[in-house]
Amino acid sequence: MNILLTASVSQSTTLGGFLSFVKSAFLDFGVNDAIDIILLTVLFAFSFRFLKNKKAGALIVGIVVLLFVYAFASLFDLPGIKFILSCLFQIGAISLVIIFQPELRELLEKVGSRSLKGISSLGDKNSKKQIYYRTIDSICKAVQLLSVEKTGALIVIERTTQLDDILHTGITLNAEVSDALLRNIFYNRAPLHDGAVVIDDGRIAAASCILPLPRRTAVEADLGTRHRAAVGMSEVSDAVIIVVSEETGIISVAKECELIRNFSSDTLRKYLRRELLRGERREEENN
Repeated sequence: MNILLTASVSQSTTLGGFLSFVKSAFLDFGVNDAIDIILLTVLFAFSFRFLKNKKAGALIVGIVVLLFVYAFASLFDLPGIKFILSCLFQIGAISLVIIFQPELRELLEKVGSRSLKGISSLGDKNSKKQIYYRTIDSICKAVQLLSVEKTGALIVIERTTQLDDILHTGITLNAEVSDALLRNIFYNRAPLHDGAVVIDDGRIAAASCILPLPRRTAVEADLGTRHRAAVGMSEVSDAVIIVVSEETGIISVAKECELIRNFSSDTLRKYLRRELLRGERREEENN
């Protein structure tokens, strides 16, 4: 009975101390605290948005869960769990820096480039929109001709998810998008016709890229390799992937694990303008 009474008193004391801490924190809250919270929120939001599309996304969720467990253990004074998690965090912090060094470097580069981009793009939003329109028109013209000729094609249009891993599997081009260049790349005797073309910011970043196959098993059995690769790419990114069947000439689009078929040149143009320009407006708002 004494043990239960002592435990109850200890727990109420801990809870009372926590409530006193919260009360004093609110009473002492000032402008500096508000600025501190806002900056930390922006930093965490930007970091989470960047990393959630990476392979580290699932790991971030696990870390957040452990942090909540640690907070719970601190609140109710659970020394065993606190000790284990403290040791884990000390070792894990160093391990994470080593394991995710490329992602951290890319994050810092992205912060710097986005700041510069925000300054340099104040006067050229209209010109960027024109680049999008020109790129979409070139893609649709090329796809229409490839469809008529029944020449297989696989085009990935990058959006917010970074596709560096995919780019490294292909041949870097960094060329302006044109219907003639796209048709030459996918010509069945051209050296780069196998694989996918990746387009980013109105330029052909790379060709002959290898895309991941779908993870889920519930994929239509009659799909060819290009269509499967398109669905697989849509599972791991928010890219828009265009496929031209070399057997039927049918134009399809894969996005968010869904394959939409039977596009014409006009319906494809409308679809791309809606999807890509909407994404561009969202990116401008976030900047």
